[in-house]
Amino acid sequence: MQTIEMKVINRIYGNGRGWVFLKNDFADLGSADTIKKALLRLCNKGRIRRVLRGLYDYPKYSKLLGQELSPDIDQVAHALARKFGWDIQISGNAALNILGLSTQVPTKYLYHCDGKSMIYKIGNVELGFKKATLKDIGLKYSDSELIVQAIKALDKKTLTMEEKKKIRDYFGPEKHARILKDTKYTTSWVYEVIKSIFKDEK
Repeated sequence: MQTIEMKVINRIYGNGRGWVFLKNDFADLGSADTIKKALLRLCNKGRIRRVLRGLYDYPKYSKLLGQELSPDIDQVAHALARKFGWDIQISGNAALNILGLSTQVPTKYLYHCDGKSMIYKIGNVELGFKKATLKDIGLKYSDSELIVQAIKALDKKTLTMEEKKKIRDYFGPEKHARILKDTKYTTSWVYEVIKSIFKDEK
């Protein structure tokens, strides 16, 4: 039989590099104390990394730089939302930064939430949550939310082929059809832009 630690690491590997998680994401595998101890052991072995108190990630690795990359801020935000039971929505400027469509060096990321306003420091990056009325929360996937908010922030600006490629590369081909289906009933002009982004890959 698999040990709890093996079950935990298998789930982590199954979600791929960049995934940010907390002990609640493994609640079906054992008691909270057992899961907590398994995560601590995996962290001490260097197989996962502690991001914040109670939050870990399976870091992405850059062969070019020969080192682990910084935590995925969008993943951190959604892990915190799961922890507190919040609905959250990324701000337009933060979405542009994550997708590589902003020329500014990102040091602050803002998410709107239905919980209380909070700020976290992750390395040199500030992750903020601001209590606000959420819109467009009918989307099933955080990837869909990310692209919708980025497009809205661009305010009908025509995307270049290079910008469209950046968006496609960020999500990966396996997610394109899912995003198209999930965003079908969003604002019509936004959906037309999303269709043009994934259509141009052909």
